[in-house]
Amino acid sequence: MHLSQEISQDLLQKYDRPGPRYTSYPTAPVWKTDFTAEDYKSALERSNLTVPVKPLSLYFHLPFCDTLCYFCGCSTIISRDKGKTADYIDVLGEEIASLGRRIPRSRKVVQLHFGGGTPSNLTPAQNKLLFSRINRWFDVDYANGEISIEIDPRHASDEYLETIREIGVNRISMGVQDFDPLVQKAVNRIQPIDLTERVYRKCRDLGFHSINIDLIYGLPLQTVKGFEHTLDEIVRLSPDRLAIFNYAHVPWLKKHMVLIKEADLPRPEVKFELMALIGEKLTGAGYVYIGMDHFAKPDDELTLAQKAKTLYRNFQGYTTKAEADLIGMGVTSISMVGDVYAQNLKSLPDYQNQVQNGKLPIHRGYRLSKDDLIRRSVITRIMCDLELDRNGVLNPYGEVFDRYFSEELKELEEFAADGLLEISPGRIVLTPLGRVFMRNIAMVFDTYLRSAPKGPLFSRTL
Repeated sequence: MHLSQEISQDLLQKYDRPGPRYTSYPTAPVWKTDFTAEDYKSALERSNLTVPVKPLSLYFHLPFCDTLCYFCGCSTIISRDKGKTADYIDVLGEEIASLGRRIPRSRKVVQLHFGGGTPSNLTPAQNKLLFSRINRWFDVDYANGEISIEIDPRHASDEYLETIREIGVNRISMGVQDFDPLVQKAVNRIQPIDLTERVYRKCRDLGFHSINIDLIYGLPLQTVKGFEHTLDEIVRLSPDRLAIFNYAHVPWLKKHMVLIKEADLPRPEVKFELMALIGEKLTGAGYVYIGMDHFAKPDDELTLAQKAKTLYRNFQGYTTKAEADLIGMGVTSISMVGDVYAQNLKSLPDYQNQVQNGKLPIHRGYRLSKDDLIRRSVITRIMCDLELDRNGVLNPYGEVFDRYFSEELKELEEFAADGLLEISPGRIVLTPLGRVFMRNIAMVFDTYLRSAPKGPLFSRTL
């Protein structure tokens, strides 16, 4: 993804506005709190009857962290009390059993992911216990499936890494963010290069199939020169995948972000320089741009899926498991079952209370209409394929793209005039510059943005 280092201030100002990241459509602010556990049960029952039987992707949210990273937008609980983690694993085990009774073992688990929080805060014994409870109720395809865990190198001992490899984990996602000491101090995450490299080398020695590294651009005190050094070090390590996220400064949603001084954040033109640098460095090192801040090596499954136009996007980011229903477990976790989204309770005591009383801990959810499904499909293809097939994208729904989206096509003409799109009779293709503004282009198809309540909801697109 090569970008010109020059871009007009007018264009930056025009498109730098709040917008969703589209890990779902409709986005979470649209979901309803009158969606109940019974609605979720019904969705599971419908999905169980699908022919052929649909596989599963299981996500487990492990919320505990020892310390607070000021940039963090995840649902976390700051605690060093291992007793709290042990209690949580017990409650999680009850939720696993509750869902396991409702989902037949014939639905093989092809993807298993542990996010946080800091999953690597679990002790080896806690990891073994959690896996034993999963294996009791679900048939996990350890031979061919994706079994991945997010780790913080600051909390990943050799014993921990050896244990998770032994019990079946085959993929690692490693948080780094930035190696610049000034940036690390500003976000309260001190993580030296040598520590990160030691953990990375240990993962390679243990034979994990794939290693992803997470970075963030747009952090306080970040400079182009400093981030170039970080990228050089990461390229030297040569991970299989890279996720380089745009920092979302949303203090109205995450109160701790007030600890980051807005005056220390890079200006939009500097963030664009950082994006240009990222594209230049990584494509120059042989990585392929997948979309939405993600890069992978040419032989990676994500790259191959993008070429085959089978890539998908959900709450875990980009995935090759589009056919699988996503079942989330743990506090705040999100499920995506057929035409339904469901999110667990956000309060840990409320979540624990519901589970221990034998109830599914649903907080809110949403069942998609036909129009939602159509728009989700179009937005997904923009985010995954970086283009749209106007002739075929709506065939599964019995609709004609140009007729259904006649008004949206008029709006897209402005993006084309600004050099962000190339529109032909059969296709709409994002240009390299247009990929930077992918979220803005997808927003054209988001009907809910037209009636969104006033006030901040989303991070800025740039």
